[in-house]
Amino acid sequence: MRKQLMKGNEAIVRSAILAGCRAFYGYPITPASEIAEAAALYMPKAGGVFLQAESEVAAMNMIYGAASAGVRAMTASSGPGISLMQEGISYMAGAELPCVVADITRGGPGLGNIAAEQGDYNQVVKGGGHGNYRTIVLAPHSAQEMADLTALAFELADRYRNPVVLLADGFIGQMMEPVEFPQTAVEPREPAWAVTGTEETRGNLISSLHLDIDEMEAHERHLEAKYYIAEEREVRAEEWRTSDAEIVLVGYGIIGRILKAVAAEARAGGLKVGVLRPITLFPFPKLHLKRLAQSARAFVVVEMSNGQMLDDVRLALNGARPVEFFSRVGGNVPSHEEVLAFVRAQALRSLPRAEEERRSYV
Repeated sequence: MRKQLMKGNEAIVRSAILAGCRAFYGYPITPASEIAEAAALYMPKAGGVFLQAESEVAAMNMIYGAASAGVRAMTASSGPGISLMQEGISYMAGAELPCVVADITRGGPGLGNIAAEQGDYNQVVKGGGHGNYRTIVLAPHSAQEMADLTALAFELADRYRNPVVLLADGFIGQMMEPVEFPQTAVEPREPAWAVTGTEETRGNLISSLHLDIDEMEAHERHLEAKYYIAEEREVRAEEWRTSDAEIVLVGYGIIGRILKAVAAEARAGGLKVGVLRPITLFPFPKLHLKRLAQSARAFVVVEMSNGQMLDDVRLALNGARPVEFFSRVGGNVPSHEEVLAFVRAQALRSLPRAEEERRSYV
């Protein structure tokens, strides 16, 4: 199939349909509105259902119902809408229901603005609703990955019977790039645990309610075990020129693309700089960081937030190497020139100190 020029937001919907998704319930919000618009156009043509709910709260609970019936279902929103969906996401994790949620992040907190930011990281990666649960989180950095990771999101959602979030900043959702889709589609299927109103599924029960405290504890331990398995099997990250890197730049989404330009120019100037781009934000690529710390002298985290992923990088490294931080917020995207200047300054300041710390660490 030839590549087609489209927005990342549209690529999500087309890929979802090819992945067997047949239900979209949502409420429009910039910069995610094109997802609902595309779903309204394409989902009925594929024999599926599109419904604009009265609110994000309603949309998420409609997803609960569709998933209970075994239908691959999804929704999409941005920061304020995702906040409203958190209770429903917690319910779905507790009931072990698969779904896909696309979060096209805008500025915040509050209503913020409609520019791109990465301030939803903690809300999504740490489980913004109540209780002990996690969501698997995928972070695309191109329109092509919006398509590819959407297909993966449905696979992981079914594999772990858990909500999966596609976390993309507004730039990735709004930019237009060539996208290629698979030539074969996944046929919708009815999982054995679903409730479909038939005699065969009469014994199935979809609920997150466990009144007995020992039963509740056993259920939470069961969920916990699933997340441990995901951490062992589902970590994904891109490494770019890290084999000899003395400074490793860490960033996801649109930042990952900027960091490659920074690293290329830094290397042209004599600095050995590489890039680690997390693709799964949960599970987080901790082992990648620990391995790189064996040879790198310092790490630089770049985010369009006030340092939310930064905490996970520091936890993974556990003091083994210095971690510096550069950010822009409010919808400002770091230019590769200002990040490069920051990296050069850190090289002059940090590398001698890092070499001394490495000798004492070893």
